[in-house]
Formats: sequence, structure tokens, C-alpha cells
Amino acid sequence: MKKPELPGFVYLASQSPRRRQLLEQVGVRFELLVPDADEDAEALEAERAGELPADYVRRVTLAKLNAARLRLARRGLPQGPVLCSDTTVALGRRLLGKPSSAEHACQTLRSLSGRTHRVLTAVALAWGAQESLSLSVSKVHFTEISDQQIRHYVDSGEPFGKAGAYAIQSSAAAWVSHIEGSYSGIMGLPLFETAELLRHAGWAL
Repeated sequence: MKKPELPGFVYLASQSPRRRQLLEQVGVRFELLVPDADEDAEALEAERAGELPADYVRRVTLAKLNAARLRLARRGLPQGPVLCSDTTVALGRRLLGKPSSAEHACQTLRSLSGRTHRVLTAVALAWGAQESLSLSVSKVHFTEISDQQIRHYVDSGEPFGKAGAYAIQSSAAAWVSHIEGSYSGIMGLPLFETAELLRHAGWAL
């Protein structure tokens, strides 16, 4: 079956300013396709007992993609590729999601101090009958972090809304001794994997 002609933009189903910045970095034009006020987007990220981190992030990303495709149809917008992504942080098999409180953020950062954790980001693209997903897995090593440093960072408000209670592009970068993997994937949108999905769909990058 012949693929439909690409319209020259993608729908980005994300509220993350970091993902917008990363798409702009590689010259991909996008239109936002964010949830309606009555959509419970957070419910899509609910964890399931015993679920492995890679399975979790794939499932959540595909759930977000499906919700975005329904949103596109409901709004009667012109057809176009839909791109979405989800990121989680894992310490072994344990998921470290977005902190629910300042104390939760402190606990999360203490658990990462002096240890290596994984950042898993899945990215999915739907275009026509085609639906593709790719997974980026990176390792991040934190140096020892003092309680004073943790409290100062949490008081800044930076940990909230972020898996693992930190952002690699924030002052928390001073704690990262080394990474193995994709910096953009740790930020929230792995550009190599995203570009590969777009190329496969017919996008010239």
C-alpha cells in the first residue's frame, strides 16, 4: 500500500518544552496536539505491579499515542504524523517516576546518590496505517549528593513533573559524572531514534 504524502509537519502530542526544543534542534516543524482539559493524561502513566521499566515505558507511550490519534480525529484536524514519547527512570527494576511531594523528591534523589541508574525513553510515531516505536536506554552515574544539595535542588521546584526527580539539562548536571547512551533521550526525546522513525515514514532529514 502506498504511503500517504507527508504534510511537512508532525503533531507533537506532548506538553514538554524540552521535546519541542529537541525537535526544533533537528529542524522538524511541528504542531502541538496536547490533551484536552477533560482528559486525564496522568492516568495513562499509572504503574502496574511487577511491570518491568522497559515494558512500562513502551505501554505508556503507545497509550499516549492512541489517545493523541483519537484527539486528532475528535478535533477534525488535518491528517498528519503523530509523535509522542515517554520517559522513566529506573534503579534496577524499580521505577522512579515523577515525585508527588518535596519529601518524595528528596527520597528519590537520595536513592540515586552515588549510583548508576537507567533512563528509558520510548518514542512512537503514527502515520496512516503505520505505527512504529523505538526505545532508548541510557545509563547515568550520579556522584554522592549531600542532603543540603538535595534540599536546595528540591526547593528550586525543578524536580516536579520529572521522572527521577531531576532534569539532565538543569543544575543537576553537576552531579552527573558520566553517561552512556543518548543525552537527548535522557532529556525526553532521543533524536537518533526519532529521526529514524521519521525517515522510515518518508521524512527527509
